[in-house]
Amino acid sequence: MATKPRDGEATRAAILAAAQTQFGEQGFERTTIRSVASATGVDPALVMHYFGSKAGLFAAASRLDIAFPDLSGVAPEDIASVLIPLFVDVWGPDGSFLPLLRAAATHRAAADALLEVFAAQVAPALAAVVPDRPAERAALVGAQLLGVAVSRHILGTPPLVDMADAELIDWLAPVLAHFLTDAGPAASTGCRAEAAL
Repeated sequence: MATKPRDGEATRAAILAAAQTQFGEQGFERTTIRSVASATGVDPALVMHYFGSKAGLFAAASRLDIAFPDLSGVAPEDIASVLIPLFVDVWGPDGSFLPLLRAAATHRAAADALLEVFAAQVAPALAAVVPDRPAERAALVGAQLLGVAVSRHILGTPPLVDMADAELIDWLAPVLAHFLTDAGPAASTGCRAEAAL
């Protein structure tokens, strides 16, 4: 009896999912083409066929697509409430962000993939709605969110690990709102200098 042919796109997606998990849990060095193939139930040659090499597999697994919302109709003071649940979801234990975040600590390509998310998606989306300096504001938002993700899911800081998502969002919302809507340091310095004259 002939075996049913595999769906190429489904097989490729399964390989990528296994690779993301293994790169996240084991790092780049300990993950192998053979281990990813075994987890997917395919021959290692098929992994090589799709991705060419372990570096190619890692590069594909490191791409992080977030369905970033259109912020153009969102009031500046409400942007944090829209963004935080999105990131809490993608960096959670079942999200696509966490394995990449773990790998980013030891592999430059993973770090570059994370930076690309903020450069290609977050900064342009914020540019349409923040008062000024979108690159700086996006970097500060990113640093805050990445720091919380590392503390909560990689270091396992007890209060953050046990905190409900809704409570975490309540804590983070005013911090991100400050980064997104308050006057930047240069503007504040200028105002102080004018006030002193």
